[in-house]
Amino acid sequence: MQNHHRIERRGLLRAGLVMGGVLAATASGSTAVLATSAGQNAPDERPATPGQAWARLREGNRRWVAGTSTHPHQDAARRAEVAQKQDPFAVVFSCIDSRVAPEFVFDTGLGDLFVLRTAGQTIDPLVTGSAEYGPAELGTPLVVVLGHQRCGAVTAAAESLHDHKKLPGELDTIASSLRSAYKRSGGDVDKMIRINTVDVVNQLKKDKLFAPRIAKGQLKVIGAYYSIDSGEVTRLV
Repeated sequence: MQNHHRIERRGLLRAGLVMGGVLAATASGSTAVLATSAGQNAPDERPATPGQAWARLREGNRRWVAGTSTHPHQDAARRAEVAQKQDPFAVVFSCIDSRVAPEFVFDTGLGDLFVLRTAGQTIDPLVTGSAEYGPAELGTPLVVVLGHQRCGAVTAAAESLHDHKKLPGELDTIASSLRSAYKRSGGDVDKMIRINTVDVVNQLKKDKLFAPRIAKGQLKVIGAYYSIDSGEVTRLV
């Protein structure tokens, strides 16, 4: 009888050890899943080249279009990480339109992008100086000029130029800066948006701080177009 009890105890002990192992493995697996999930917000290696930077932006935009944004670098850990130092991998120069926030469009977070925004992504020396900061001071490898569908600023400028009526306040300065694009577009607003985007790209490429870096392959300035309907960014130049 004692032997029988010993055998039962040994069986229960073995069963307990096996169950413990299963639970431990399950817990380990769960931890791995949680770690992987949390890893979506873990710091990624910064893209070092223009091509890598554009690939990262395209990847984020594909998630945005598909509705699978991961919202990286948007937690307290990232806030603490970049509190003392930043090293963005791209400059995005876009319109002020509330529907075209680059951080959403490219599914990025804190410390990933330098963002410049003006109506119709119109440019002047102050904006150019702001764009220069990342590439000149931190070696940011990519500048993206982002036009977008149904731009209100460009539409208002086109109407003003067509009707020969000045817009109020400094809004007329915006219309004046878009005059060349308006003439070459034949009054077509969407063409005007695209032409202006390429014009700004060409202007930045000639910048005295950008040109040497572009020549060495350290920097690229590209133009792109954002569809408000689909969320997709397509490259123009």
